[in-house]
Amino acid sequence: MQPVLNVDDVRDVEQALVKEGVSLSELMRRAGAAAAQEVARHEGTSSVVIFAGFGNNGGDGWVAAERLQSQGCSVTVVTPVEPAQVKSDLAHVVAVSAERANVPVLVAPPREKIESLLSTTDVVLDAMLGTGFRGELKAPFDVWIDCINRSGVRVVAVDVPSGLSAQTGKASSSTVVADSTITMIALKPGLLTDDGRDVCGSLVVAPLAEQTSRLVVEADPVAWRNEPEDYLDVMVPPTSSVDKFSRGSVLVVGGSTRYIGAPVLAARAAARSGAGYVTLAVPEPVVQTVQAHVAEIPVIGMPYDPSCGSFAADAREEMAELALKNTAVVAGPGIMVNASTTAVVAGLLQCDVPLVLDADALNCLARLTSGRLDSFPELIRRTSPLVLTPHRRELGRLVGLADTPPSTLSAALEAARRIVWSEGGSEVCVVAKGTATACVGVDIALLPKPGPAALATAGSGDVLAGIMGSTLAKTAGMVENENLPLLCSYACEVHGIAGDIAAERYGSRGVMAGDVVDAVGLAVDLLEEQASL
Repeated sequence: MQPVLNVDDVRDVEQALVKEGVSLSELMRRAGAAAAQEVARHEGTSSVVIFAGFGNNGGDGWVAAERLQSQGCSVTVVTPVEPAQVKSDLAHVVAVSAERANVPVLVAPPREKIESLLSTTDVVLDAMLGTGFRGELKAPFDVWIDCINRSGVRVVAVDVPSGLSAQTGKASSSTVVADSTITMIALKPGLLTDDGRDVCGSLVVAPLAEQTSRLVVEADPVAWRNEPEDYLDVMVPPTSSVDKFSRGSVLVVGGSTRYIGAPVLAARAAARSGAGYVTLAVPEPVVQTVQAHVAEIPVIGMPYDPSCGSFAADAREEMAELALKNTAVVAGPGIMVNASTTAVVAGLLQCDVPLVLDADALNCLARLTSGRLDSFPELIRRTSPLVLTPHRRELGRLVGLADTPPSTLSAALEAARRIVWSEGGSEVCVVAKGTATACVGVDIALLPKPGPAALATAGSGDVLAGIMGSTLAKTAGMVENENLPLLCSYACEVHGIAGDIAAERYGSRGVMAGDVVDAVGLAVDLLEEQASL
């Protein structure tokens, strides 16, 4: 796993390194050397243009310039001010040093000069703005960035692409689009989510000191990014000694006269991801229609309320009895939100069986708690695992932020922690879905590798819910609740890989949720293969 630190925590680690004898000037020299190494890693690199800003990020660029020139590269530094006028004390020293080493410098050149320079270079090193950037860019950086992005030259960003917030992942109107980003000390949230996914390219972490790993852990990472091998602890070992009952059974509770497809997608995804037996419980009037789409899956009709088009309140007891006969339950896809479905969800919460609440079940939960789930911890306190899978708007409804839902990964992590920390037990995990999904437990938050943009399609969340239910069913009794975030992260990665496979088949904009379902089995095999390498 790779730790992810908030920007302020990275600064704390830097200060801790200073206390352990690694000066800030030495950190800058190591950062610049790491940036130079990343640039030189690309074959055929003989000329480099470095865009340096006013502060310490620019200082890293000046160090890289002197290092690359000593290695035989043709280097030019583009700077808004003369080296002697750089105000940051650390950056001033290395800028003057580079000038004394006869590194060519262009001070505030016109656009035409920059365009001409870029037309003959191999690599651009972006060292304009660092992790402290906020708001919108000002001249000359906005012009420089436009020239860089239009040039088509390979770009390496130092710490963070200029124009991107390393904390929020939000980009300004002018932001460097990098081919790779070498970030210092540890990953930051903004590099992994929202606009960061489009502009960072491949990510490389430069720890800068041997003490860094320990100090980063002591700084209490806001999250951890998973690697495939991390899932070995929660994967069921392959065996031929198996039958449909030993692979677990999943009950999917969903559907209404308005939304028939959602529970079908969830049930098919549960079956495709390895559950031995899947049952689908839907309102009585839609049984025949649903059955026509899932020949392999039994469909059970439940009491129906014609006034709302979904389950009647009378279904609560019958549904609870059915739930207890299964290894795991998925509830929510397409049920709509009303008093009757809210009663059904409340009944399922009282069942001692692994439970996934998705879609409208989450909105029912918000209704049940007046939009303040974190104030009703007793409602979700249970023995068996409970997984909540809200997207950002649903997460906002659960914690009193319906009008201002979390808009960044950091905000989503904070909102999800309000829920799990209020309950305080390891049996609850919030899967906060977004451009970067976070699986948040009471002790840890994990960031599975995100899937492609092709997953941004109606029904994709229903597919994930089915995969999640199947994953809980297959591992019931084998995985401790403490590993629930890792188990959820595994399900998210299966979903993401299935999205990749579907996108290869149908194109990045042509994927429908059913296409993802059909790729789930292949995705399970592929992830297990990657984890075993």
